[in-house]
Amino acid sequence: MPNPPPADAHREEIEQTLHTPLCALLGCRLPLVLAGMGGVARSELVAAVGEAGGFGFLGMVREPVALIRNEVAAVRRLTARPFGVNLIPAATDPALLRDQIDACVALRVPVVGLFWDVSPNVIARLREAGIRVVHQVGSVADADLAQESGADALIVQGIEAGGHVRGLRPLTELLAEVLAVAHVPVAAAGGIADGVDVARVLSLGAQAAVLGTALAATTDSFAHDFHKQRLVDARGSDTLLTEIFHINWPPRCLVRVLPNSATRGERGDAFGEGRTVIGDEQGRPIYLFSTDSPLRSMTGDFEAMALYAGAGVGRVDAVVPAAERIARLAAEAAVQLRLASGRAGRASAVCYAEEPEARQAPDAAARRGEILARLDELLEAERAGARVTLRSVRHTDDVPLRAAIEAIHHDEVRWCAMLSRLIRGLQATPSTRTGAFYDKAMAVEDLRERMDFLNRGQGWVVKKLRELLALIPEGEQAMRRDLDEMLVAHRTNIERVKGLLGESGNGAPASAPHAALSPQAGRRK
Repeated sequence: MPNPPPADAHREEIEQTLHTPLCALLGCRLPLVLAGMGGVARSELVAAVGEAGGFGFLGMVREPVALIRNEVAAVRRLTARPFGVNLIPAATDPALLRDQIDACVALRVPVVGLFWDVSPNVIARLREAGIRVVHQVGSVADADLAQESGADALIVQGIEAGGHVRGLRPLTELLAEVLAVAHVPVAAAGGIADGVDVARVLSLGAQAAVLGTALAATTDSFAHDFHKQRLVDARGSDTLLTEIFHINWPPRCLVRVLPNSATRGERGDAFGEGRTVIGDEQGRPIYLFSTDSPLRSMTGDFEAMALYAGAGVGRVDAVVPAAERIARLAAEAAVQLRLASGRAGRASAVCYAEEPEARQAPDAAARRGEILARLDELLEAERAGARVTLRSVRHTDDVPLRAAIEAIHHDEVRWCAMLSRLIRGLQATPSTRTGAFYDKAMAVEDLRERMDFLNRGQGWVVKKLRELLALIPEGEQAMRRDLDEMLVAHRTNIERVKGLLGESGNGAPASAPHAALSPQAGRRK
């Protein structure tokens, strides 16, 4: 039997355990976000999630303005909590999209969620109207473009997600890469279905978990009961990726669904000529192979429609009220995070981290503080390097140089994730700042000169790693191995770039990168 929802006395403690800066940005109490599922995420579900402490997006892709007005009004009748409207420019006629955006502005919708292609002009229009923008992305490049275009927060979508899948990488991998270059809050989406999943993505650095399947299978969801029951009956291994549900969407795009007669090829050629009506929604025909999923307002052949489901569907075992599911997920996640914190204390990379600083010997507390400061300093430098290489790789057709930049970017992202893990192991929060080296490097217009500058910055990191390794106790082999590996990789990259640039020398750190990378020299948030 599942654990009961937490009693009122425990809710404040749970909220304190889970609260993140993104909660403050969105105005919610819990870092649990309802995905803006088209058709499924209507006012009843959005309001229930908001009242339970989470944040909900109305799924309004391609919907007429009249429905947006009605649904926004309905949410406001049901709750005073903040909410958002989810729009998808790439899947919407431009004239309708303009009207949708104008409606959101006129209705003073507090937050708009966007998905699929990044449209800087859409982000700019919303931001100019005072609306916060949260953009769901599936790649580092899209994440960088979205935040530079003005997005207030990002949602990283992994390949485990149900419905339309933009991210073609496992969530944990893509999340680490986006966190390395993000300077806005980041949430995680894809296969998240229980409190363990929520705690996992929060521990990796996400500031919220985005839920689709788990909240589609609730009494408040606008999904049809047929779809809800299929979700409850499904196993995690049942989901599959397919391109066949394509009508009303850009072509050749993957969706994750449960198998049915259409996915088994029993309903003909999905891309053949002609369309077959298999349902109706208040006079609107529902076509075979369309992106429509079964809704309460529909009639027809539900079995052949798109039965969206994420890879975590096997952990959804009942249709329950959304408030109950939110409460249970929050309680489970809080327990998991507390347990993880306790384990990290006993098996930390540095043994004295298990004791509160006030109870540690003065020299141990001082050493821990110095190690943390140096890890954060390196993290900010690596974040700067990750962003420099991400931007720089677009500026060259030189194949060997491009390959070198891509390799360095991959390494910088990897070290950001590793340093963040070490900092969390010391019971601290990793820095989200980007070292001042980023602005200084990007000010160098000639790419080869910029790479030379980057190489000197890599030399500075080598120097700092040597200093840090001297502080790590000999018995802490795991941390020493990680930092040694980072040191070797930086030396290798220095020599590789030197060879490409025709340089000579020993890669000694230069004073300019030292000043630029130093956190005291100024940082970019």
